[in-house]
Amino acid sequence: MSPNAWRLDVYEQLDGYKALRKALGYSEADLIAFMKESGHRGRGGAGFPVGMKWQFVPDDGQEHYLVVNADEGEPGTCKDLPLMMNDPHSVIEGIIIASYAIKASRAYVYVRGEAIHAARRLRHAVREAKEAGYLGKDILGSGFDLDVVIHSGAGAYICGEETALLDSLEGKRGQPRLRPPFPATHGLYNKPTCINNVGTIAAVPHIVLGGADWWKSLGSENSAGTMIYSLSGRIKRPGQYECSMGTTLRELIELAGGMQEGHELKFFTPGGSSTPMLAADSIDVPLDFDNVAKAGSILGTTAVMIFSHQDDPVVACWRWIKFYAHESCGKCTPCREGNYWMVRVYERILSGQGTMGDLKLLTDACKNLLGRSFCGLGDGATSCVTSSLKYFKQDYLDYIEGHKPALFSAEKIGAH
Repeated sequence: MSPNAWRLDVYEQLDGYKALRKALGYSEADLIAFMKESGHRGRGGAGFPVGMKWQFVPDDGQEHYLVVNADEGEPGTCKDLPLMMNDPHSVIEGIIIASYAIKASRAYVYVRGEAIHAARRLRHAVREAKEAGYLGKDILGSGFDLDVVIHSGAGAYICGEETALLDSLEGKRGQPRLRPPFPATHGLYNKPTCINNVGTIAAVPHIVLGGADWWKSLGSENSAGTMIYSLSGRIKRPGQYECSMGTTLRELIELAGGMQEGHELKFFTPGGSSTPMLAADSIDVPLDFDNVAKAGSILGTTAVMIFSHQDDPVVACWRWIKFYAHESCGKCTPCREGNYWMVRVYERILSGQGTMGDLKLLTDACKNLLGRSFCGLGDGATSCVTSSLKYFKQDYLDYIEGHKPALFSAEKIGAH
């Protein structure tokens, strides 16, 4: 990485804002068509085609908004924060290009409340870009006007859900909205709005500058380009690794210096705690949208958490479900009650007081959460439970049958 890469002068030395000049030479419709041709898909978890999402914003003469979701807060997910810290101008340039494509005159970046330094970096980048004529009135003589606002949230995981984010941005309590109507037509302040993830937007300048064919050549079929894989856990060099889409876990572990001494891969999450875990025999699955889905999981945010035989999948699930129970907004009963009671079931099992009926109780709770929650938080919470019961049921039985020592006393459970 170049020293001081976050500064405008360094970014410009590395072809910064050349993509903006090129993009302003397109019509808005042609720019959207170009993005569709590139095959670029969202990096926020769902993998929705970016050009198609831009196209959904109607050309209706109303004021339009672009909102960038920087509320990264899922366990294991940590790719957006380094982007905002080390390469903020790629985010700003991507915002300007995307805003031009959807005819937005104002853009907002909703930054997770705890990411204080990242918000400061982005605000500094906005000031630099405005002073250089890349933001504000008549950008580069094109007649296009844009203001960018960096907004710090209050540290709620639920605000990563796009409609809860919009409510929070409007000053309301962060809770998901009923859809339809969808944000493309009734978003921020009830106006047409496009919502993209930080990684999605930061890639836009590179795609515009390099071309659609170049971007498609970097990835795999139906998963174009590169992806930042966030590696954590039992590896020697945890961190962010930008690789072609379709890179396998085996290759990523090699890039990270291999497994830690005395540790052997047991399971991993391909996309954060809300994606079903995969066992070690999936080490050679290409980590792209389609192949991960075929393996029974979701690529998600490529938060690859790597666990060894010295780690306990039951304990991991208990900690994740505690997180989801704490972060539930409480709007819908399945999520509010389901996660709360699953925490209690896990604590009963880990205290050595569990029964076979508890495994059925967990399964039933997941069935009542999946597809019945108001938003994706409830669905995501079931992933670790159902996948761990699928691959590692014996680990649960070891606690129930007394083959493993209790993690904590039954008295602690009774205190709840």
